Amino acid sequence: MKQLVEIKGMSCAHCVAHVKEALKKLNNVEEVTVNLELNNAVIKVAKEVDAGKIISAINEIGYEVTNVKSI
Repeated sequence: MKQLVEIKGMSCAHCVAHVKEALKKLNNVEEVTVNLELNNAVIKVAKEVDAGKIISAINEIGYEVTNVKSI
């Protein structure tokens, strides 16, 4: 299962690494791919991760989540 996370505020490779690190810390996240051009992240999960937890993890590091959906 995968979840798409649309993120506002990323502008460089450091931002990508920061977001990837934050998402990998969440329970049930197996793999994270962050795309700077598309301003999103795709997370492969063992079990769907609550959108609120994703939003909190991203907000805590200074970015804004505009949408979370299963794909």
